[in-house]
Amino acid sequence: MLRVVCTEFGDPEKLTVVEEPDPVPGPGEVLVGVEAAGVSFVDGLIVQGRYQVRPPLPFTPGSAVAGTVLAVGEGVDPARTGTAVVGSVLGFGGYTSHAVLADPVPLPAGVGPVVAASALESYCTLVFAVTRRVAIAPDEWVVVLGAGGGIGLAAVDVARSLGARVLAVASSAEKRAAAVAAGATAAIDYTDLKDGIRAATGGGADVVVDPVGGPAAESALRALRAGGRFCVLGFASGEIPRLPANIVLLRNRTVVGVDWGDWAREVGGAEGQAALLADVVGRIGRGDLHPPHPVTAPLAEAAQVLRRYADRTAVGKYVLVP
Repeated sequence: MLRVVCTEFGDPEKLTVVEEPDPVPGPGEVLVGVEAAGVSFVDGLIVQGRYQVRPPLPFTPGSAVAGTVLAVGEGVDPARTGTAVVGSVLGFGGYTSHAVLADPVPLPAGVGPVVAASALESYCTLVFAVTRRVAIAPDEWVVVLGAGGGIGLAAVDVARSLGARVLAVASSAEKRAAAVAAGATAAIDYTDLKDGIRAATGGGADVVVDPVGGPAAESALRALRAGGRFCVLGFASGEIPRLPANIVLLRNRTVVGVDWGDWAREVGGAEGQAALLADVVGRIGRGDLHPPHPVTAPLAEAAQVLRRYADRTAVGKYVLVP
């Protein structure tokens, strides 16, 4: 097998690719020949040692993989061999050619491994958000910050699928075009954001989805209508905002934390996460959701891909293809 290894926290350019014997699945596990490994902005933070989770060194980044079951461990139906699956690697380890998974989900017809791996983290986050954390009604205005990135495009797609009108906010024309292609009703940049949101939505947003943080967060919060909901997904800007409580109080606004990863590890557990992932790929298979086809790159280019995320020049999603 081939896998990407991080031996010290720092710039992604320090990552290396090593060759090792193939792993062996244990009881209740399957060995998957990885055909696509999802890459995320968070992966880059982990490699740099800037995330709240710091795995022991050395480690292999990544947690979302899709491919074909090559072998099964004790207690697993041998008929699963040869089936296409998608799943999360426990404790990182996704940037690899072979991965051992405990609870992979079968891929429905028409959903390929490249799309499935690219969609796992971002779409699980958003489907978790709209099924367990916040309600979005048809015709409501949903504002998505960072709408040209992987999590932002997933937010646009999920909100669109619920009948909402989506205002995409992104820093470049290319990213705004990608958001409109994903289903956004309109797109704006960050200039005079509060007034821009109010003008584009005819008075204010019903929901804000914010994976960016920084100064844009407060401007978007102030642009909420009465009863509006502000969803905190992350801080891609590198700056955690201090949201003023008086603005939350005024007009009965709500701030909602959305941490899919914590839920999957704790409350939902393996069974809950498998059900959520099955829901996500089912929605994709039925055509309710339309993840954009990601950009592919070989394992050897993992550092370059993570650098694009770190520099915020990436548009959409990337996957590594062993």
